[in-house]
Amino acid sequence: MTRPHPAGPIARQEAGHHGKVGLAGLAVGAIGVVFGDIGTSPLYTIREAFSPHYGLVADHDTVLGVLSMIFWSLMLVVTAKYVTIIMRADNDGEGGIMALMALAQRCLPTGSRSAYLVGLLGIFGASLFFGDGVITPAISVLSAVEGLEVVAPRMHNWIVPIALVVLITLFTTQRYGTEKVGRIFGPIMVVWFLVLAVLGIFNIVHEPEVLQALNPWWAVQFFQAHTFGGIFILGAVILAVTGGEAIYTDMGHFGPRPIRLAWYWFVLPALMLNYLGQGALVLEDPSAIRNPFYIGVPEWGRIPMIVLATMATVIASQAVITGGFSVARQAMQLGYIPRMKVLHTSRETIGQIYIPAINWMMMVIVIGLVLGFRTSSALATAYGISVSLTMLIDTLLLAIVARALWPRWRRWVLPLCAVFLVMDVGFVVANIAKVLQGGWFPVVLGLTLFTLLRTWRKGRHLLHQEVQKQGIRQETFIPGLMLAPPVRVPGTAVFLTSDRGVVPQALMHNLKHNKVLHARNVFLTVETLTVPYAHRRLKIETIGDDFHRVLIRFGFMETPDVPLALMGSSDLDGGFCIDPMETTYFTSRETVVASAHRGMALWREKVFAVMHRNAAPASGFFRIPGNRLVELGTQVEI
Repeated sequence: MTRPHPAGPIARQEAGHHGKVGLAGLAVGAIGVVFGDIGTSPLYTIREAFSPHYGLVADHDTVLGVLSMIFWSLMLVVTAKYVTIIMRADNDGEGGIMALMALAQRCLPTGSRSAYLVGLLGIFGASLFFGDGVITPAISVLSAVEGLEVVAPRMHNWIVPIALVVLITLFTTQRYGTEKVGRIFGPIMVVWFLVLAVLGIFNIVHEPEVLQALNPWWAVQFFQAHTFGGIFILGAVILAVTGGEAIYTDMGHFGPRPIRLAWYWFVLPALMLNYLGQGALVLEDPSAIRNPFYIGVPEWGRIPMIVLATMATVIASQAVITGGFSVARQAMQLGYIPRMKVLHTSRETIGQIYIPAINWMMMVIVIGLVLGFRTSSALATAYGISVSLTMLIDTLLLAIVARALWPRWRRWVLPLCAVFLVMDVGFVVANIAKVLQGGWFPVVLGLTLFTLLRTWRKGRHLLHQEVQKQGIRQETFIPGLMLAPPVRVPGTAVFLTSDRGVVPQALMHNLKHNKVLHARNVFLTVETLTVPYAHRRLKIETIGDDFHRVLIRFGFMETPDVPLALMGSSDLDGGFCIDPMETTYFTSRETVVASAHRGMALWREKVFAVMHRNAAPASGFFRIPGNRLVELGTQVEI
């Protein structure tokens, strides 16, 4: 069997094998990559909570009520839900909504309606995650650069151009990978969180009464004073917890232990000290609410703070971009999006990847958002709806996993899921009110991506059905072929097929046009599992007359390498061995033709045909060398 994988990077890390960097080094790397999004929320959260469209006055009780909601949201949503509980729902070491969806589906009967609905939820959540992923870089970088207005109001017209330069630089450096980026970003973010904590303490000393906000009663009093209308302030409070999903999605890059260590003992205390410090500043001077983050910085330190904040927001963007790569690769392997080029950026950690197509697509959308909205306040109205819906879906999937897989823990996890569900619904309701003000964008983007993902999945199913209809069963074809065998030529022919029982189209075309048969013929099927890493790679079955059926399994977090997998065949089936220099690979590339009388709606079939035409060929995706490949075309009507 070829190179057996461990359970994944987390398995190695949890066993204490942290390589050269150690646990502390991984924690610093996690601070740089994982916590960038949530770590820059203090730049705009308090300011947005008191923006005019919420109608709040920055008086004593209101400030303490908002701070109390922020604190308990961080404790319940991020600390309890994501860091403490949901990170235990790892799919062989990998996190993110796609991994959680696959884990939940394995808890349900195969092919059942409930498994289908869970699949829909997971795909919709992944689509919404991309909506969050493109807004985060835009709002974070804009909010940092807007500090120039506090120092020099005449710089207002330069904010958008400077933000665009920063963002373009960020996306063009993604190819260097998370590992290299983490080494640079980790120390910078350590400094960022230390500065947040010091600024918070500096302002709290002037108004220590703000510490009362840790009492949840202030949040209760806020809702009592504002009745049902008070729920809409959650549309601003959610800005403090954006990035919780990214923490879970990026779990495979560093492992849960370093992430928990960094959050409990460093990131969370620094964030809360800064939020409380901003609240203390507003209690002392209500006019500071126009930009409490930068006004709370001593005048001599504002320029350095703008530079540090800009670097921190670049890192915030890195967290969601990295998460986008992880989710895209999982969706690709599970068959929800077309094959794309995936580059590994680390020799030590399997989960660290770069997907050029996703990177450039996100860059174009982010630039469009900056040019369209132009200020972080305008973008804040668009922010939140996709995050809140994703968090709601995470809670539902977590409840399914906890009920099925955690018999000892579900007695306390399921009641907590009910609490999380109430909070998530509150966040969703609050953000629905912002749909007309800009919240429509992530919703439209999410629905568009969801439609494309479902179209690709359904189209692949229809294509498979049509190919199966046109095919001939292997058990009838091979005996008939041997009655009048064609000319045999030396070597091994490997025919890729998605249906193990049907004769590959490539073999039929080879016989029809070349009228020869190789000395040995292999019908090869590649299967992607719903676990991240396959532990039993190869299955070989001899079906007679030098015909063999081979199944290669890959996990959804692995990069398929068919030639390397086949090189391990000599360990199986009594010495079945494939010499790579004597092997020719045959694939069939279908040209899809849309039909008005079959399958999906005609427009969806046309969309699928375009996606199929532009998908990376199977040969490149499976790392089949071009000089050993013969590709034969066929036309299929769906």
